[in-house]
Amino acid sequence: METERPPFETHVQPFGTEAIATAAALIAQGQCVAMPTETVYGLAADATNGIAVAGIYAAKGRPSFNPLIVHVPDLATAEKIAILNPAARDLAQRFWPGPLTLVLPLRPDSGIASLATAGLKTIALRVPAHPAMLALLAACGKPLAAPSANASGSISPTCAAHVLKSLGGRIPMIIDAGPTSLGLESTIVAVAEDGAIRLLRPGPIDLGLALSQTGAIEAPGQLASHYAPAKPLRLDATSGGQDEWLIGFGDIQGEATLSASGDLVEAAAKLFSALHDAEASASQRIAVAPIPATGLGMAILDRLRRAAA
Repeated sequence: METERPPFETHVQPFGTEAIATAAALIAQGQCVAMPTETVYGLAADATNGIAVAGIYAAKGRPSFNPLIVHVPDLATAEKIAILNPAARDLAQRFWPGPLTLVLPLRPDSGIASLATAGLKTIALRVPAHPAMLALLAACGKPLAAPSANASGSISPTCAAHVLKSLGGRIPMIIDAGPTSLGLESTIVAVAEDGAIRLLRPGPIDLGLALSQTGAIEAPGQLASHYAPAKPLRLDATSGGQDEWLIGFGDIQGEATLSASGDLVEAAAKLFSALHDAEASASQRIAVAPIPATGLGMAILDRLRRAAA
């Protein structure tokens, strides 16, 4: 008896002019492709095409109430989609291109598919800094919805192999540009009409804000359980227990370490890769050494707490 064939043969192609042209053609056909950004690999599709956006949700198994980040090439394009007040414009000018996502009021004539915003009156926008994503945006000439390129709720991908493991057979193409430089999803902030800024998800950019916890889903990465490996995860471990794969940090050594020197930037870049390795190990459980709750450590702890939930 023949087994059912997967809907796609997933091709992995190195980043270059030919790969970008192929990816742009697939996106023009309403498909989605996996792309590197400076944060994690994203699953990109035309944000103005509802069927294409639905393809992202289908490939990831993502809940439809969870909105997507829409990537644009520059501030001028963002202004055509959302309303930016002086506070939002200041943040954009300071941190774009880069790992900051702004949740802003959506313009009625934005042209963005309502599924990309989960029907909300706001939109999460970012100008990425990675040359591959910027090249794809230029080739497509459309805003691209692009959540992380993994099955919903699982560990985020920081290299093409992670994407292939999670979404192989579900998407037609992965562009491989090597490991991502930051390894942690973007910081997300909401900017109110009065200029007040709320932190919705900590990330590589630290604005010195406490995490806003309204209980409402306003942006990606706010689900209580997220970024999760398929094994139980224990935090603040000073040593590995029986049948545990210990991920070390600083003076605490393990089967792997996020940073032997206690460097939080290095730890953020290695976090998801270490979780992937631990998940693939023969150990039945995962333990992670204590991470300081300062600066970038807050973003790392946010991901770990959701992974352990």
